[in-house]
Amino acid sequence: MSPRQITVLGECVADAFAEPASAPNELALRVLPGGGPANTAAALARLGTPARFLARLSDDVFGRLFRSHLEASGVDLSHAVTAAEPSTLAVTELDAQGQAVFSFHAEATADWQWTNEELAGVDLSETACVHTGSLALVREPGAAVVEEFLATAAPQATISIDPNVRPLLVRPEVYRARLAHWCELADVLRLSEDDLALLLPDTSPERACDIWHAAGARLVVITRGAEGALASLGGERLRVPAVATRVVDTVGAGDSFTAGLLHHLGAHGLLGGRLTSVRLGDVAEACQFAAQVAALTCSVAGPNPPWQSQLTQLATADGV
Repeated sequence: MSPRQITVLGECVADAFAEPASAPNELALRVLPGGGPANTAAALARLGTPARFLARLSDDVFGRLFRSHLEASGVDLSHAVTAAEPSTLAVTELDAQGQAVFSFHAEATADWQWTNEELAGVDLSETACVHTGSLALVREPGAAVVEEFLATAAPQATISIDPNVRPLLVRPEVYRARLAHWCELADVLRLSEDDLALLLPDTSPERACDIWHAAGARLVVITRGAEGALASLGGERLRVPAVATRVVDTVGAGDSFTAGLLHHLGAHGLLGGRLTSVRLGDVAEACQFAAQVAALTCSVAGPNPPWQSQLTQLATADGV
């Protein structure tokens, strides 16, 4: 079955990686296109899901980089807004384990300036799922506009949210204050264990799942890096191991996991409603596939999700 369209809404971020310079007292930056929602849209398209990205793309040098990268990945940008504001920049350093540490330059940038008029004309009749999250849901003035768009989309499309908490830019209590409302809207809530620690400190993953189910989320998936993932479908739970890989860095791994999860559900005709027909076995298969997608992303530098052909080659190599 061919997957139906997934519409992704959110930011693009220029990920500038610090590198040694050739001269003393200089710093070299290698810039790659990133941003959680943009990474998810690119990963979906590369996996073969028709992916439309609702973004506000600056016409500066970074905005042109985003557009080129997304179009090359097969993402539909027909509803992207050409924005007058500058692009968002994140300077990224990697620790000894390849984990990314970010510093953001995001004041008054293009990503947060959504208006109701910019989203009013978006046709969702072909969309099975709307995915959003990260800073687009909490940065004003656009956050309220994004929430209203989700509320409009919810009766006809599966809603997927990734909070992707960024405490350097927005205080965790801002996310906490809105999370219950997001769960009312969301059918899928995917977050990392770092997000969990910031959103519900000193709360076990299992207890957190129960809290978010009670607030309305049907499927909760908590990714835990090398420990794999915990998935909870209406309170039924399973654990999925991570796929072993040589880690170059973890940038974009969570976004790729989300894309793999949604792609697999969509390819099996399980998106487009409240996930009432989804069973725990469906979730297990989708999470196993998502773990493969995330592992391949970790095996290369930066937010560079795999293409479907790479997954096919991996399955062939494993004898599947």
